[in-house]
Amino acid sequence: MSMAAAETQIGDRISKRNFDKLARFIYDYSGIKMPPTKLTMLEGRLRRRLRATNHATFDDYCDFLFHEDGLEHETVYLIDAVTTNKTDFFREARHFDYMQQTALPTLAGNGVRIIRTWSSACSTGAEPYTMAMVLEEFAGARNDVDYTILATDLSTDVLNAARLGIYAEDMIQPVPRDMQRKYVMVPKSPTRREVRISPFLRSRVGFARMNLMDESYPVGEAMHIIFCRNVLIYFDKPTQAGVLKRLCDRLAVGGYLFIGHSESIAGIDLPLKQVSNTVFQRT
Repeated sequence: MSMAAAETQIGDRISKRNFDKLARFIYDYSGIKMPPTKLTMLEGRLRRRLRATNHATFDDYCDFLFHEDGLEHETVYLIDAVTTNKTDFFREARHFDYMQQTALPTLAGNGVRIIRTWSSACSTGAEPYTMAMVLEEFAGARNDVDYTILATDLSTDVLNAARLGIYAEDMIQPVPRDMQRKYVMVPKSPTRREVRISPFLRSRVGFARMNLMDESYPVGEAMHIIFCRNVLIYFDKPTQAGVLKRLCDRLAVGGYLFIGHSESIAGIDLPLKQVSNTVFQRT
């Protein structure tokens, strides 16, 4: 790309017409709302895609997307660019306390011998690996229970990172020390400020790309525990209702749905009863 093109790109803005097109496509594909207040954020996140596709301006990039069949190849990268992927180990820790102290013993007590779990918006993997630590501790203390973990996300970038299981060392601080010793590998060189989830724990999590806007969720047998946390906040109420109903379709009777502490299912008709703060059981 020429210097002039690069300079044009840096100062370029998305026109209202193209912003409306992008916002509509992003909403239809992913359910993520893109109000006008997010214009500057969208510009910032898409500049890398302009460079990657060798387009000097947002107008050129949008022409490529909507008039030159660019969406066929670019959709995955476009959605990766606009999704937010904040995650932490043991985030909203009370959920994992409830899972460990109530949900898992109840399921096992009701005769469930393979506890099927799903992190439906897994980001870079901290959530499913936290689930794996809790499940491994529970199963390891018994000889009659096993578990499976499915971890899905819309973004291919975060799934690739999650499979690697490599994190900045400060991210692992919320993990209890005994779990760190069991499930986290520390590099030999102290100058490497990163850690890696153990091969055993990584092997217990299956990762796959899935769009929660799809009409059905092909996850196999019904799940006993589903985490769908801090993703509903990006959807409007009708989209939230559709996602939650499809999740309930994949949740076993007696199974548990965990949503984010800032999220609500109020006003949505679902076969759920609340059993704890932002924890619901399938009826």
